[in-house]
Amino acid sequence: MKNPRILRITFKTFRHWKGTMEYHRTKDILHVMDVLGHRDIKTTLIYTQLVNFEVDDYHSATAKTTEKAEQLVEAGREYVCTTPQEVMLFRKRK
Repeated sequence: MKNPRILRITFKTFRHWKGTMEYHRTKDILHVMDVLGHRDIKTTLIYTQLVNFEVDDYHSATAKTTEKAEQLVEAGREYVCTTPQEVMLFRKRK
């Protein structure tokens, strides 16, 4: 592979990656704290600063009727807005 940066990867690098990805997946800092075995929440908070939540992926759906909108909300989707064509937009995190 001849990449000198590979030699700088340590166990701590993988541990940090795991904490970051686990927080990104669950959004639950107490769960990450438990997974990593930290006693102090301040130690675990270090891992949350690396995640960019502005680019979260969503499943989207549309509804033209009140009944369809009700089904989407009951399925856990979040209302976003209504278009000028009277189509309601909903989203749910992937």
